[in-house]
Amino acid sequence: MANKIINDPVHGFISIGNDLLLNILDHPYMQRLRRIRQLGMTNLVYPGAQHTRLQHSLGAMHLIQLAIDTLRSKGCAITDDESIAAMAAMLMHDIGHGPFSHVLEHSLVEGIDHEAISLILMHRINSDLGGRLSQAIDTFEGRCKPFLHQLISSQLDTDRLDYLKRDSFFSGVTEGTIGSDRIIKMLNVAGNELVVEAKGIYSIEKFLIARRLMYWQVYLHKTVVAAEKMLNQILRRAKFLAREGKCPEAPKHLEYFLRNDIKEEDFETDLTIKQFTLLDDSDILSSIKTWTESGDRCLATLSDWFINRHLYKIETSREQFSPDRIEASRHNTMRALSLTDDECSYFVLTGKVQSKTYSLGNDRINIMFSPNDIRDISQASNMLNLDALNSTDCRYFLCYPRL
Repeated sequence: MANKIINDPVHGFISIGNDLLLNILDHPYMQRLRRIRQLGMTNLVYPGAQHTRLQHSLGAMHLIQLAIDTLRSKGCAITDDESIAAMAAMLMHDIGHGPFSHVLEHSLVEGIDHEAISLILMHRINSDLGGRLSQAIDTFEGRCKPFLHQLISSQLDTDRLDYLKRDSFFSGVTEGTIGSDRIIKMLNVAGNELVVEAKGIYSIEKFLIARRLMYWQVYLHKTVVAAEKMLNQILRRAKFLAREGKCPEAPKHLEYFLRNDIKEEDFETDLTIKQFTLLDDSDILSSIKTWTESGDRCLATLSDWFINRHLYKIETSREQFSPDRIEASRHNTMRALSLTDDECSYFVLTGKVQSKTYSLGNDRINIMFSPNDIRDISQASNMLNLDALNSTDCRYFLCYPRL
């Protein structure tokens, strides 16, 4: 059996002692994640946030291994095959991300999210590896013991436990620091469902608060939102030009997505899969640098501003901006930049961002005080406010140029 040790700055040494996991790691689809930033445009606000999707995938895999070891030590029956399948599923869970992770999820491809693309690519890797990943795919889709799937996808999965700790570490935002090791040590199984032992309740409270703070200080930071919206508008303009027969210079695999409306069904073809798995952050950045000299003024201006971090000015509010306020921004922008009404739509835009700390749906975080006393965190905690926990925090934004 092969053994590889990876020195991770967040979790320390990560050991991979299984040939199947190493084969997955060596696959081109996985290696591509080295070239995709975990946090998209966040490095424009927090310069240290340069970590990649591959680092996160390795960390999440490591944490699920620790969680399985903890559950086994408490008498939970988990076979070696189930353990490897869960680790493989966690390792591959993000392979469907496009360039800059979530930023371009609905810009280059319409109507399909990264989870669906990940599953498609998992089946491709499974074929390449002679069907050895069938159990991992079943685990990813929930056809396994419920608590194993909860470790992969739930409100307390190892995905969140890794990305909160990792994103906090690399961004330097200490409010996002969580005790992932402590949480994992407190995990148990009751009725085939994942639970947290009562003495871990304070770590769960901290986890939920940290998640809320990270959303508004990092993931949905207003300058990060402005950068993401500018990047989306650049791609939107490039796609418009491509459909008009004036496709801007770009790598062939990026040009494929600019010229064509790619839908979910297109991922059934070898051509779309090949073009998608060639795409990474460097293609977008190098193209945008080239587009700063485009003959199209909109594309050239936006590209130049993006490369030189001359981002949109952004205002946020808990109330929607009035039509008069939006129209005033449009009028000022059109006059200052001599834009047509259609061109102005690339420079002045509105929308909303939102987050929810916790959902009271079926997927809950349960605290076990005793085998006969298991309560949802919203009922078990004396500190967390139920209404605040279950409410959606929504903020509206208005973006326009810094004239």
